[in-house]
Amino acid sequence: MKNLKPILTFLFGAFMIFGGVNHFTKPEMYAPFIPDFLPSLAINYLAGVAEIILGLGVYDPRYRSKATFGILVMMLVFLPLHIIDVFKENPAIGSHEAAIIRLPVQFLFIAWAWYIHKKQE
Repeated sequence: MKNLKPILTFLFGAFMIFGGVNHFTKPEMYAPFIPDFLPSLAINYLAGVAEIILGLGVYDPRYRSKATFGILVMMLVFLPLHIIDVFKENPAIGSHEAAIIRLPVQFLFIAWAWYIHKKQE
């Protein structure tokens, strides 16, 4: 499992950076997740910047622990939005099936961040 951790770390950073860039290239994809009382575009771009910075931090061993912990916290903050989406009449992610699939993916990202965050055994 020790040999797998560097690969998972690289992939995790790439997912985060890709997701962050996606906030800028496809903001309309994220807008339905953001509650109406918040400035949608600003929140979207802030989330994108945070994902890019934290994703880059995953690659630097000096910042990896803080970056992965930051990602874990961010994923926990986003978790209620994904739970709410499952129960919406018209889920932001597109369909009830997609919303139901996306929810365990959120837990996977939380676990993945925690796994990388932990010190090497």
